Amino acid sequence: MKSLSKPVIVLSSALVTGLAVFICLQFTSLGRENSAQPQFKIQDTPISRDTRGLTSFAPIIKKTAPSVVNIYTTRTVHMRPMPNGMMSDPFLRRFFGPDTDQRGHHSMMRKEQSLGSGVIVSPEGYILTANHVIEGADEIKVALASGGKEFTAKVIGSDPPTDVSVLKISAKDLPAITIADSDKLEVGDIVLAIGNPFNVGQTVTMGIISALGRSSLELNQYENFIQTDAAINPGNSGGALVDAEGRLVGINSAIFTTSHGYQGVGFAIPVNLARNVMERLIKYGTVTRGYLGVSLQPEITPDLQEEFGLPDTSGAMVGGVQPNTPAAKAGLQTGDVILAVDGKPIKDSQQLRLLISQTPPNTRVTLTILRSEPGKKPVDKTIPVTLGTLPDELAGRNPRNAPREEAPQPQDSLDGVEVADIDASARQQFNLPPNLKGAVVSNVEEDSSAAEAGVRPGDVIQEIDRHKVNNADDAVRLSKKSNKNRVLLQVWSSGASRLIVVNNSAQK
Repeated sequence: MKSLSKPVIVLSSALVTGLAVFICLQFTSLGRENSAQPQFKIQDTPISRDTRGLTSFAPIIKKTAPSVVNIYTTRTVHMRPMPNGMMSDPFLRRFFGPDTDQRGHHSMMRKEQSLGSGVIVSPEGYILTANHVIEGADEIKVALASGGKEFTAKVIGSDPPTDVSVLKISAKDLPAITIADSDKLEVGDIVLAIGNPFNVGQTVTMGIISALGRSSLELNQYENFIQTDAAINPGNSGGALVDAEGRLVGINSAIFTTSHGYQGVGFAIPVNLARNVMERLIKYGTVTRGYLGVSLQPEITPDLQEEFGLPDTSGAMVGGVQPNTPAAKAGLQTGDVILAVDGKPIKDSQQLRLLISQTPPNTRVTLTILRSEPGKKPVDKTIPVTLGTLPDELAGRNPRNAPREEAPQPQDSLDGVEVADIDASARQQFNLPPNLKGAVVSNVEEDSSAAEAGVRPGDVIQEIDRHKVNNADDAVRLSKKSNKNRVLLQVWSSGASRLIVVNNSAQK
């Protein structure tokens, strides 16, 4: 199982030969299938929400359950070398097996086995599952719900940032599930979870859609989870979440729990997201993502709303624009609020990140933004941007490790903050990029407004009230000049720029 920092558990169970533990596997791609493109059954009409009573889901399950498979994985774990005498023990040899390192010393091996589920999405044998179900596996076996023959699966591709993997088995005329449009789900819709919890056999549970668009769980780099109260447990990972018509709407992924079992809060990857990744994995063997080249505010706070004169807190605010990127070339600016992409409304930064990531590189998109100039009312603008390719160094970065909205600041209006020039010593001490300009925060008093806002030593102040800061003298001068209760800063922290408002009104 995969887990949140909170007690959230991913739903593949692990059974270890010789030792009973839960495991988290690392994925190794086994190659891409070169056969013809698969045929998917797509039905994008919304479900009927007629309130007439339903006495049984049996007909739906009979149609859908054959599409859900059991996935068994095995990997070999090499343990540290052991003295030769210990490996002469037949008990240890039985469980771990003999092996020899380059120096002729005996080492131990053990086989770890893991259980999960998957969904047949094409008659040709393509199977959709969760990446963490098959990570690091030496061998992957697939058992059909009907029993009988077990198949060895090939990994077509995997995308850890979304926790999606595609497998292929050599079979024909398989019972492929019908794929729905998960964007048309509504809170309150009935859903069924199908999988193999605890290896007891195929199991069906019922619940409703509890919430949509959950995105702050710190499970995946790109999140847009469906939340459900359908009972799902270890072993359900990669299995199907279907609507009341038996159409696939999600891939079961994780549960929130304090007991390692069902507690009424489960999460599934929306099938639209999984399908987008799946089709690219099948066609190209990998997933490349669009790249805008901005750092985004985690949220538009009330202070930022007031500072920029915004009508509300919806949209994604640009905290910084990286040079020589599509955003810079298109003229995006710090403080711009992105309201829509190609006419699709953007409610927050998470939605924008997900949408850009799902758009292929070199795609031309039109951004609708709200731009605020000092002393002027914000105005709407449309900006065309041709997306780049997400750099490799950013592709695997966890957004939860990205910088906070918090930032650094100087003196007077930033009382309690000490700043210094960025010299070689500061760059080494705080691991600052070579071309970064500004004033580095060397100390922050704990009871200051700046500290409360999140300013920390090592943060770099780049702007104060939209004026550039090149060095410590600039920071001191601009902080003395600013006599407002709120001070707007652009700061660099933990690898990206952010906007932050320091509110001094509580201390004045």
